[in-house]
Amino acid sequence: MATGARMKALAFLGTNRVGLIEKPIPEPGPDDVVVRTTMSSICTSDIHTISGAVAIPLDQVLGHESVGIVHRLGEKVKGFREGDRVAVGGVTPCGRCDYCQSGHPTQCGGMLGGYKWTVQRDGNLAEYFRVPDAAYNLVAVPEAVSDEQALYALDVMSTGIVAAQNAQIPVGGTVAIFAQGPVGLCTTIGVRLLGAGLVITTATRPDRARLSSRLGADVVINPRAEDAVEQIRAVVGQPGVDSAIEALGSHQTFEECIRATKPGGTIVNVGYHGWASQAPLPVPIVSFGMGLSDKTIRAVLASGGREHLQRMFRLLETGRVDPTPLTTHRMRFDEVERAFRLMCTKEENIIKPLITY
Repeated sequence: MATGARMKALAFLGTNRVGLIEKPIPEPGPDDVVVRTTMSSICTSDIHTISGAVAIPLDQVLGHESVGIVHRLGEKVKGFREGDRVAVGGVTPCGRCDYCQSGHPTQCGGMLGGYKWTVQRDGNLAEYFRVPDAAYNLVAVPEAVSDEQALYALDVMSTGIVAAQNAQIPVGGTVAIFAQGPVGLCTTIGVRLLGAGLVITTATRPDRARLSSRLGADVVINPRAEDAVEQIRAVVGQPGVDSAIEALGSHQTFEECIRATKPGGTIVNVGYHGWASQAPLPVPIVSFGMGLSDKTIRAVLASGGREHLQRMFRLLETGRVDPTPLTTHRMRFDEVERAFRLMCTKEENIIKPLITY
């Protein structure tokens, strides 16, 4: 490959503006790997990012859900060869800092520091991308796992399963998941996988309500047609559910999670807040037992690192989960701007687009 070779990438061009640009193909550092992209998807958090929820420079490459083939290896990288099919998570911790060493790799280097794509460096909605700290983050994709399946493991499936794990739902217990976007739908998969006995979800779109039922919801509530908390209590009883999971990033659904959870229960926030309002999140004091209800609130992000991603791949490889029903659109990379626009507007009942190169 000639020195100075260039590639196409989807970049941030200003508030709510994206477009394809050309950039140099990245060079690997000693501990890095450069990957030639074969397939990508677009995450709703990318949409929030370009709306101004996170400050990023112009021409920063977007995206954090891509798989591909090893193109070039850094001189210190072992265990991989050019041509290997590989993937890397949406969260890429260094593995060395105090946060990583103390068991909080999502906060690598500081608050939310494990989420480096787009925020701290170029993302991977590009023909090539660089994986830092490859020994900690890069994973070979098992032969039995398709590129499409692997894409889900990188963020939304990982996020949903981590949310379910943190919800502390007793086997046979009750859980309410507020919103059935991609993360909410994968959370529905996760809570069923971990043994929830009754799964209640909220969905405003008929197609997502149907998919929610298909993926494991026992009861689906339309919050535009009825009071979600009242309906949850009508199903499980007045105290509420064992656990509630906020998967939208809305002040209203966060408050409803607290109201819907019984004393001693767990509320997990996995929604991306800040894109709609920077105001403090509301905690209804009566529902919080004046601060004495033994309710736990947890805020989580998808885990990063090789070991976690290998476990996600194992679930796919053995057929324990299948998130691919979330794929609604398939496009070529030269159509990625249209895919991004559809994710912004939610037209054509889009949930997740598959981008091939």
